[in-house]
Amino acid sequence: MLDIKLIREKPEYVRENLKRRGDPEKLEMLDSLIKWDKEWRRNLTELNELRHERRKITNEIAQLKKSGKEIAGKIEEAREIDAKIEVLEKKVKEFEEKVNYYLMRLPNLLHESVPYGVDENDNVTVKTWGEIPKFDFKVKDHIELGLSLGIMDIERAAKVAGARFYYLKGLGVLLDMALINFALNELVKKGYKPVEPPYMMRRKAYEGATALTDFEEMLYKIEDEDLYLIATSEHPIAAMYMDEVLNAQELPLKFVGVSACFRREAGAHGKDTRGIFRTHQFNKVEQFIFCLPEQSWEMHEELLRNAEELVQKLGLPYRVVNVCTGDIGSFAAKKYDIEVWMPAQNRYREIISCSNCTDYQARRLNIRYREKEGAPPKGVVHTLNSTALATGRTIVAILENYQQEDGSVLIPEVLRPYMGGIKKIEPLKSF
Repeated sequence: MLDIKLIREKPEYVRENLKRRGDPEKLEMLDSLIKWDKEWRRNLTELNELRHERRKITNEIAQLKKSGKEIAGKIEEAREIDAKIEVLEKKVKEFEEKVNYYLMRLPNLLHESVPYGVDENDNVTVKTWGEIPKFDFKVKDHIELGLSLGIMDIERAAKVAGARFYYLKGLGVLLDMALINFALNELVKKGYKPVEPPYMMRRKAYEGATALTDFEEMLYKIEDEDLYLIATSEHPIAAMYMDEVLNAQELPLKFVGVSACFRREAGAHGKDTRGIFRTHQFNKVEQFIFCLPEQSWEMHEELLRNAEELVQKLGLPYRVVNVCTGDIGSFAAKKYDIEVWMPAQNRYREIISCSNCTDYQARRLNIRYREKEGAPPKGVVHTLNSTALATGRTIVAILENYQQEDGSVLIPEVLRPYMGGIKKIEPLKSF
């Protein structure tokens, strides 16, 4: 959520920033917000003046009573003011709701380094790493490999749960757990505190953590309960300090979350319908930081470095892209994606997103900071998030990049200690 004070003081600055997103509807929302905010403040001022007048008359009535003087006129005057107050209170509430409606729907202000673009095709590559593997045999995709290795079963999962689900089996399970433990341990060594969050959230917390107006169709709602299954551990970690004031000396707070994630993938019909790249349920390790405003851009680069180090240690070729204005979403002021090379698709695919949400998310969640214990709040914290590893997509990349001519798949060296020293998965020998 944007700072209403900034909109009041620098409306043209906000307008010019929103223009970069290329969405006229957002500019219309800004105009509506400014209009209703003026009405709200004007009516609130009038309401406060009437309340002040009402208190004065109440005191005058009390004094008249003490002196035995006539009070009927003042009582009638008080009643008239009460009637006006009642009308104004309804107006003020109505205008405040309109202001909040638009505040919750306007996107974050973009950092100046975000490139202009319409969609993901306009994202700008800022770095590439690793050599794209060359194979002297016909490359198999992760589905063919996974089935021949006996580590996944998609057909039976569809029978049990429907499309976009899968069973992991045998060494596939060990590979999944190895990726979780590898990412978790690497980040714990860097000082990130591990968190396993609740897998469900109430609506109020979710509305703070993400834009439900845009994202709700991706979420699974629990019937007859005020609960949603989480789409990522970012959301419950972000909401962990909702309505709290943090001490500046404690910041930055760095967390590494591990959880299952659940997504309906509405609107993704026809996209990656086969295999385990885009599914309704997957495991993910997530980085999350609460920090002071002056720390957030440094923290953004740190999150990216952490994610890159994990992918490099896995030996997967990748590129980093600066996500453009048309692809960035409403919460991030700037976002990097890490895209890993997928040989069977002959292209890079996104497996990690790294975002600086500045104060936008924390303002919705009412998470502030103070200079020291007992001091009044000074400002709103900044929040940042980045995938560490999403295991399903990373398994896809490992299978395709580490496949061998005999149909086996090598295990990246850094994962072998987490898999009891197993060096490769061989066809039909996975338990």
